[in-house]
Amino acid sequence: MSKRDYYDVLGISKGASADEIKKAYRQKAKELHPDRNADNPNAETQFKEANEAYDVLKDAEKKAAYDRFGHAAFEGGMGGGGGGRPGGGFHGQGDFASAFSDVFDDLFGDFMGGGRGGRSRAARGADLRYNLRITLEEAFQGLHKTIQVPTAVQCGSCNGTGAEGGAEPTTCPTCSGMGKVRATQGFFTVERTCPTCSGLGQTVKNPCGTCHGAGRVEKERALSVNIPKGVETGTRIRLAGEGEAGMRGGPPGDLYIFVEVTSHPIFDRDGVNLQCRVPVSMTAAALGGDIEVPTIDGGRSRVKIPAGSQSGRQMRLRGKGMPALRGGGSGDMFIELAVETPVNLTSKQKELLREFEEMSEDNNPESKSFFRSVKSFWDSMKS
Repeated sequence: MSKRDYYDVLGISKGASADEIKKAYRQKAKELHPDRNADNPNAETQFKEANEAYDVLKDAEKKAAYDRFGHAAFEGGMGGGGGGRPGGGFHGQGDFASAFSDVFDDLFGDFMGGGRGGRSRAARGADLRYNLRITLEEAFQGLHKTIQVPTAVQCGSCNGTGAEGGAEPTTCPTCSGMGKVRATQGFFTVERTCPTCSGLGQTVKNPCGTCHGAGRVEKERALSVNIPKGVETGTRIRLAGEGEAGMRGGPPGDLYIFVEVTSHPIFDRDGVNLQCRVPVSMTAAALGGDIEVPTIDGGRSRVKIPAGSQSGRQMRLRGKGMPALRGGGSGDMFIELAVETPVNLTSKQKELLREFEEMSEDNNPESKSFFRSVKSFWDSMKS
């Protein structure tokens, strides 16, 4: 059976560039991998065929020989890139591993610490969380606050390098600066963290005496924080680069401030709206009138109470709530009336209330009849 043209195998033209060849092979490798095609008996053969094609076309000398002589370039005594071995450009697991590892970085590099021969990045510092409690008034007005944050900062003795005197670390001899070491197992190349440098890609011969080679030390920092108006419990504020310093000069993490607004003795909050319960006297509720209520900004607002108001009645003061954190504007303030029953009455007050009750019954015969029926019922229960 004659071999298929290598360009046809990868689905590319003869003038394809090196990047186009690699991209085509990546796609074929993912499509034809035996682990993903358990129900296709031809998948393994096609997979090997794609690797054989890529092993030839990725190499400039082999590709030139193939373009001139075709498959014959690697058969018999033609030399070329086949080394005189029969069977074409793909010869067992060693050549397969070589071909596959060339695209291993493209497939998994982002997850395994960077491309082949690339320089590993210094470890980024951890993100930090700070819980900040503020009052409702502070949430209404916004505030500028200084907080103390215990964190790891760059070592001043070595300028974050971890080496005595600020000397530059040396490239790890085990992983050549990659932070990863590779091992070929059958058809697959496995990467793991370098045991010598713990994935940093660099080693320090003379560790700094202050930070012991870490490049950072523990310290409490004072940070100024602007809390915007309208924050509420659960609001998260991110301060970029104010987290923990990275190892050996790595970039710092971020600081996240989680806001908690404490409860208020007068106001209950519902988003941008405020609610409060205002006591009013029985006479004010019956006759109507004006009352003054406190507002969150520290002032007072006058509210007109309609005559005959009952407990539980709600009234709205527009724009007297909390400022909106986004979008501008403010919420409203809702007032709930709580009609108070007078206590510790004097004899004169009791007499006036009885007279008021009698007059109310005279003005409302139905009500008078009702109360008489109730009185008769209780008298019968007592006898």
